[in-house]
Amino acid sequence: MNDMLFWQWALIVVSSLILFFLSPFAKNTNQFFNAVQKRKAPNTLVLMGSLVISWIFAKSITNAANLGLDYGFVGGVAYAAYYVSFAVAGIVIYRMRVYGNYSSIHHFLTSKFGKMAVMVFSVLIAIRLFNEVWSNTMVIGSYFGEVGTSTYYWSILVFTLLTLAYVIKGGMSSSIFTDVVQMVLFSILLIVILYTIYGPKTDFTVKETLNSGVWSFEMGLNLLFAALIQSFSYPFHDPVLTDRGFISTPKVTLRSFLWASLVGAVCIVLFSTIGVYAQSRGIVGQAAVEVGKAFGIITLLIINFIMITSAASTLDSTFSSFSKLIAVDLNLGNTLSIGRWSMVFIAVLGTIPVFLDAEILSATTISGTMVIGLTPIFIFWKGKVPKISFHLSVICGLIFGLFLVFNRFPEQFIFTTGKYADLLWINVWGILCCTLLYFIPKWLKK
Repeated sequence: MNDMLFWQWALIVVSSLILFFLSPFAKNTNQFFNAVQKRKAPNTLVLMGSLVISWIFAKSITNAANLGLDYGFVGGVAYAAYYVSFAVAGIVIYRMRVYGNYSSIHHFLTSKFGKMAVMVFSVLIAIRLFNEVWSNTMVIGSYFGEVGTSTYYWSILVFTLLTLAYVIKGGMSSSIFTDVVQMVLFSILLIVILYTIYGPKTDFTVKETLNSGVWSFEMGLNLLFAALIQSFSYPFHDPVLTDRGFISTPKVTLRSFLWASLVGAVCIVLFSTIGVYAQSRGIVGQAAVEVGKAFGIITLLIINFIMITSAASTLDSTFSSFSKLIAVDLNLGNTLSIGRWSMVFIAVLGTIPVFLDAEILSATTISGTMVIGLTPIFIFWKGKVPKISFHLSVICGLIFGLFLVFNRFPEQFIFTTGKYADLLWINVWGILCCTLLYFIPKWLKK
């Protein structure tokens, strides 16, 4: 066990220090907030890699593996459906830039719905970014010890500090550069994992994987359809994704987002096969951890390293997006100093829940359901509606999100059974109500 801890510490410290020394140093705000290096914006491959790895974060990998364990191949496909978000965001942002001449999401909201809408939206995404910090670092901590142990807390603190160190150096430039490095590492490590599972030393086959699970609402389809529905709103409250939609040319951006949708979904499905393997062998518990243990210390370290790279990519993207939100989007000071101190602030604030009972924050977490009110705002972005439409739709989405959090949605409006049935139907009815409330002021005005 001591040897295992030693190598885990080595992975975190060494990988972070390498990224620190390789990371570019931002000398101006264009490099820090927009990732422009040598007057060139990221190309299709770089931007796609950054998008994919920034969304394949530690908790999503854990969820994918566990869903594979619970529902077989269906579970992995269901979770991968969230990556339709990239295609939706890519198309909408492309049209916004080409036909609306908007330079950011905040620019769009300000011009169409006013400053109050921007403030409400900024609060939503600030809470989203805040939750990204502790929810990903806690996954890292779980590999070092049980909650409450000193190794658990120290691993989180060291990991957060080292990630902050390299991203504070170059901002968005560091984030995108390290994303590409992390994407390459993730790809290599995933190939090694797949070879371990499907290699000559096991009798596990692709056919067995594809035949696992049942395509029914009770066994994963509730989550699949809920994910597809949320994909029309979920990407727009994630600045890690939307910030990347405005730093390259519109055509490069569109291609990057569409490819990221496909590549990200495939990666999640492939990682869910760890859970499918665990299911076939009767392994219980956290799928990724238990399968790693079953194959020995080397495989477990590889899985740990995947978690480290994915968590780091999400964390550095969170820091860079929060600094842009504060300094540029909210116009509180477009300077390197403001950008860097903003990163320090969110790093400290986002780490505090680690030392509390994080479960108590579940009621205030801005979930995918709570932001379904953004659907009509962005899908019908060209239409003219009164400013009140924004607020009615967003508030309606928050109410339906609270129905889910507190389990208060009437059962007679849920028409399927099984886990995630309430998630699916709350989203169905929620989007219908949000869209209706969005257009009612326009109809009344006529």
